Amino acid sequence: MEKFVITVARETGSGGHNITRKLSDALGIPYYDRDLLRKASEVSGIHERLFGAADERIGLKEMLSAAEKVYTGEILPPDSDDYVSTRNLFSFQAKIIKELADTESCIILGRCANYLLAGRPNVLRVFIHAPIEARQERVASYSLAWSQREVSKHIRVEDKRRSAYYRYYTGEEWRDAAAYDLSLDSDALGEDGCVEFIKKALPLFCK
Repeated sequence: MEKFVITVARETGSGGHNITRKLSDALGIPYYDRDLLRKASEVSGIHERLFGAADERIGLKEMLSAAEKVYTGEILPPDSDDYVSTRNLFSFQAKIIKELADTESCIILGRCANYLLAGRPNVLRVFIHAPIEARQERVASYSLAWSQREVSKHIRVEDKRRSAYYRYYTGEEWRDAAAYDLSLDSDALGEDGCVEFIKKALPLFCK
């Protein structure tokens, strides 16, 4: 098989991170999550802390002006007043994602990668979801001190942030099935089942 890329978007508590890690092990290729922030920091010279603060989230001000900020690919020069703006931080991150897709087989978790690599050959775009009850149970299992109300609030807030981030930079809806090649229920399939499903589907999308 030629070089290929799998993008994984996921609902909070759906197990998308674990599935990505297991898929990486099964295929013997790297996956990128927060590693992208370090790479973008190295390329731009902007402190990684700033990338981390803007990672898959935007503020209320940006949310209200979402229609004006859809990603264009433009990277601002260092002397620009907006060099460390959230828009420019995203552009550097997008640059890294595209360069990775050009140079190696890998898996990219989140960060609008499905949108950024849409239309490219040998890209499989996956969305991981699960019923809210299953997601609440998963989040509660690693947040033992939280009440059921806190668990539910965490899921609601994180999903809202991811959705707003995606809409801000793409102008599209995060959960729109048309943006993905596969949409998998991790509760019905299990983490290992999702990995096997993706492995079997890979040759259909990537040569």
